[in-house]
Amino acid sequence: MDHIVIHYSEIGTKGRNRILFEKKLAENIRRVLPESGKVSRRYGKIVAEVPDCQQSENRLIGVLERMPGIAKFSFAEKAKLDIADIKRKIIVLAKSREFDTFSIVASRSNKNFPQNSSQVNIVLGDLIRKKFRKKVDLKRPDLIFYIEVGEKEAFAYCQRHPGISGLPVGVSGKAVASLSGGIDSPVASFMAMKRGLKTILVHIRNKTLLGDRQGADKIKKIAKELAKFQGKTKLYIVPFFEIQKAIIAQIPADCRMIVYRRFMMRILSRVAAAEKAGGIITGDSVGQVASQTLPNLSCIYEAADLPVLPPLIGMNKEEIIALAKKIGTYDFSILPYPDCCSFMIAKHPKTKGSLREILGLEKSIKDSEGLIDECIKKSLNHEFKI
Repeated sequence: MDHIVIHYSEIGTKGRNRILFEKKLAENIRRVLPESGKVSRRYGKIVAEVPDCQQSENRLIGVLERMPGIAKFSFAEKAKLDIADIKRKIIVLAKSREFDTFSIVASRSNKNFPQNSSQVNIVLGDLIRKKFRKKVDLKRPDLIFYIEVGEKEAFAYCQRHPGISGLPVGVSGKAVASLSGGIDSPVASFMAMKRGLKTILVHIRNKTLLGDRQGADKIKKIAKELAKFQGKTKLYIVPFFEIQKAIIAQIPADCRMIVYRRFMMRILSRVAAAEKAGGIITGDSVGQVASQTLPNLSCIYEAADLPVLPPLIGMNKEEIIALAKKIGTYDFSILPYPDCCSFMIAKHPKTKGSLREILGLEKSIKDSEGLIDECIKKSLNHEFKI
């Protein structure tokens, strides 16, 4: 089988803009195929032609299962628009599989094909039943044969691989994501990718871990795992020590978290401007910690130059952990690595920050823009691919 039939779901609802989403998904698929691979758009699906597909099948399954925009995909036999040729392909599939019971599921988008879907089911079902002496079972068959009769060709296959659906990465623009190294922010980054955002990762790194290779390796491992969903992924690691010192020296402990995160927003805004991104992604979930109350989030987000998008805003911790395990970031997130503010804040930080008060406190930090400039200049940039 040297063809892959790829189906989407949400893209099908995009009306006149549908072609733009299809083209972006086709472009993303083409990037992960071998050099000899080809991609074509068909009505309601995308078809990839990959010579010697079996040699790279396992790799392609792993890549396509994680690609936003794909609802399901199958490695398929291509047939001519002729029932006799479709029969031949079904026989090839049946010979290569073990089964006692079966069913046929045919679909026909090409209304000029002589047989309708029900007639195709009957013709092919009768063929398998007689030739291989197997029984038809429409409720719980051992094997399902899928037939798709399209405008240019037909496809036959037996196995469907699930995708993650969503929108193709890049169709919604770019965003910068704050990557703390905890459980939440990688999940938020993944969810941004799933909504079609090409996501640039930014990690703000504190003094206690500068030079700590294990800590840096953890962040890189998370970034590498996230790259499996969107392909080429940039990671900025931005040192925070000089700003950290200024905050500790000038800001009361119960307000430090708010001020720290406001500086984070300014750094993220600078990176976003450099990357021509249109939004900032955070791992905030309302009420989960002190900095994530509505008053505090209001104070924090005010410092950003762009819309702040928190994909986890309505999720609880159990839901976030379950998704982190599903996407493969959880095991890296729980590796030891204190966050940037673990020793900077009070035992009982403010939960109802006042923007007027915070702005007044920030005036005591001299040359804050210069401090941010220095952080950006000293940042380390990395790039990861699938």
